[in-house]
Amino acid sequence: MLGPRVWASVRPELSKALSKKMRGWASGEGRKIDIAGIYPPVTTPFTATAEVDYGKLEENLHKLGTFPFRGFVVQGSNGEFPFLTSSERLQVVSCVRQAMPKDKLLLAGSGCESTQATVEMTLSMAQVGADAVMVVTPCYYRGRMSSAALIHHYTKVADLSPIPVVLYSVPANTGLDLPVDAVVTLSQHPNIVGIKDSGGDVTRLGLIVHKTRRQDFQVLAGSAGFLLAAYALGAVGGVCALANVLGAQVCQLERLCLTGQWEDAQKLQHRLLEPNTASTDQLWLMVVWEIEPVTSETQA
Repeated sequence: MLGPRVWASVRPELSKALSKKMRGWASGEGRKIDIAGIYPPVTTPFTATAEVDYGKLEENLHKLGTFPFRGFVVQGSNGEFPFLTSSERLQVVSCVRQAMPKDKLLLAGSGCESTQATVEMTLSMAQVGADAVMVVTPCYYRGRMSSAALIHHYTKVADLSPIPVVLYSVPANTGLDLPVDAVVTLSQHPNIVGIKDSGGDVTRLGLIVHKTRRQDFQVLAGSAGFLLAAYALGAVGGVCALANVLGAQVCQLERLCLTGQWEDAQKLQHRLLEPNTASTDQLWLMVVWEIEPVTSETQA
């Protein structure tokens, strides 16, 4: 990340650039980025000596690039970002940017515990190729993470980010849900484009969609386990770990939902529930062979 002196020299120019960008949005010259679609949260492979295996990472990206994903998420929970150094986090983003198809979006997790560290990481990730950042809720002092505190944190990050910001709520890992009222307030920020909600509470997800409907703000489901329900409630896509293994099937579920084939979508969603919760290598191997796309033949 940037040192204090470098950050002090960069910040004035960054603020000018952001002010110009904000004026453009306000005058209608620019539109928020469209994040609709399916994203696999890319894993970070390690060697036997606990080093990032960049060769395997590129190999995985080449395989995933054959599916019709909207893009890729790196440095999410699936990417085990807490176990990486700052330089490793940036190198992973750079590696993925170079290995992935050029027409795909790259969402990079830049969240840190402090606002300044998050801003610095966000700026650095933009410099190495991220199209947008996904910012997880700070949680070490979660008892103090009120709506006001979180709004302040995300507003500062979005104000200074040169690329769009996606909110990230993952209570299973942070013990903290980003409050709906905070999401609604933040949805009005011109540089905050959406949220990835991994909580699995479809009532909450639907409420967020409803309360932000007048904003240019998009909702992504954080799991394939409730992807159909999310689409039915107005979400525009999902960041789904299952897509790393069953990419074709998750993309097919997306297509069925978008084309209104709800009965077929329900059948496929039911078949994906068990593999989505699989937690062992043996079970993953088993479901890869057992799950097939829904076709006229498999429906018979």
